[in-house]
Amino acid sequence: MSELLDFEEPIAELLKELDLLTAQPRTDSNARAIDALHARISDKRAEIYRSLTPWQQVQVARHPGRPGFEVFLAKLFAGFVEIHGDRRFADDHAIITGFAEYRGQQVLVLGHVKGGDTKEKIFRNFGYARPEGYRKALRAMRLAEKFRRPVIVFVDTPAAYPGVESEERGVAEAIAVNLRDMMLLDTPIIVIISGEGGSGGALGIAIGDRVLMQEFSIYSVIPPEGCAAILWRDAARKVEAAEALKITAPDLIALGLVDETVKEPPGGAHTSLERASDLLDEALWRNLSALMAAAPDARLDARYQKFRMMGRLDQAFAEEQNVAPLPGSEQTA
Repeated sequence: MSELLDFEEPIAELLKELDLLTAQPRTDSNARAIDALHARISDKRAEIYRSLTPWQQVQVARHPGRPGFEVFLAKLFAGFVEIHGDRRFADDHAIITGFAEYRGQQVLVLGHVKGGDTKEKIFRNFGYARPEGYRKALRAMRLAEKFRRPVIVFVDTPAAYPGVESEERGVAEAIAVNLRDMMLLDTPIIVIISGEGGSGGALGIAIGDRVLMQEFSIYSVIPPEGCAAILWRDAARKVEAAEALKITAPDLIALGLVDETVKEPPGGAHTSLERASDLLDEALWRNLSALMAAAPDARLDARYQKFRMMGRLDQAFAEEQNVAPLPGSEQTA
């Protein structure tokens, strides 16, 4: 049984009943009761997850059992050959990248890795990538462009690593270069927000022709706790901050920042890794097939226009209110 979150207390009670029933001798009546209880648990879980608040969705995105990049790598890809190092400083273990086969198509895959147990979490730096991680990712993506292989990116990080050594080695510059060069890479790029999409740490590998977002993942400029601490000097107002940040898939699709929501099993991807992988596989292959069929010039232009149109909220609001837009917000021809 996966770890339950605080808002899943009604499910916990039903699971206790299930444990008591399964401990009893197996009879026909007992089996029927167990089946009925399984159905009740599924219905209750679906009911809870249909109406999650933004903060509850943050909790699901951070669930310790949520499948990460390494899980999808094992289930969806074959023949993975890892690429190490940025050829400047070191190999960052918070980002894994390499070539693999996906449904008979050679691709480059890359993504953040948070780690499983304590030892691995420390080794992976809890998914906080350093500058060398972003430079390694870009080095690999340039190889993919050279050999005409699509790029598939999995994003799951709280943020880029904020330590002194990260700043000394130019983490802001590394992310900025990735933003610029990924916009121009002449190969299909699909980005999947699979857990936490936190700040520049996420955006540093999240420029693509398609940005997909798993149903219970989040994508934001700052974690809710950080937002609350900055705006209100009170990290306890994280629930309010999560609501204001518009970090869920429906909000981001409405804002034009994400292209598609990838459904998850009821209760989140951590409740069924197989089903979560199947749902992601369907969306990934459908989008990749469309991108590979598109003309390169048209694909690159669509990618540019997609990101160029972001950030128009001030102008749209001004037009709606019939007031002048903010200086410098007008679009040039």
